[in-house]
Amino acid sequence: QIVRHIEYAALMHDIGKIGIDDKILNKAGKLTPDEMKIIRKHPAIGNRIISPVAFLSPVAPMVLYHQEWYNGQGYPDGLSGEEIPLGARIVAIIDAYDAMTSDRPYRKALSKEYAISELRKGVNIQFDPKVVEAFLRVLDREDKRQKENSKEKI
Repeated sequence: QIVRHIEYAALMHDIGKIGIDDKILNKAGKLTPDEMKIIRKHPAIGNRIISPVAFLSPVAPMVLYHQEWYNGQGYPDGLSGEEIPLGARIVAIIDAYDAMTSDRPYRKALSKEYAISELRKGVNIQFDPKVVEAFLRVLDREDKRQKENSKEKI
């Protein structure tokens, strides 16, 4: 059940951005401090959308806290370490990796290697070290599986 909830949270973590003006979401340049204040409301908006739905209520805390940092410098509540729900710590890494390896209005996708190095740099700052290591093991396993599948096709 927890795996399904994390999957839902990974898919819906930014649902609160439907309450944010598209001009801010699609801005090509750097956001102003006022625009950042508005963007930082998206986890709470998402939580309000998801929490009333009975089967999604376990997902709501993951959505609410996916922007918290392991060192306590994130938002909305400045939680740190184990105070952050495990699902939210996992979603934070999935979100960061996806953000780095996808095209954005302000830049092209970054390489997988660069994204991995950034995750490693963020250990104990933005990210839970144990979750980063688990995520990197999964990526490595997927790489090996893809290589095996490509060899079978030859």
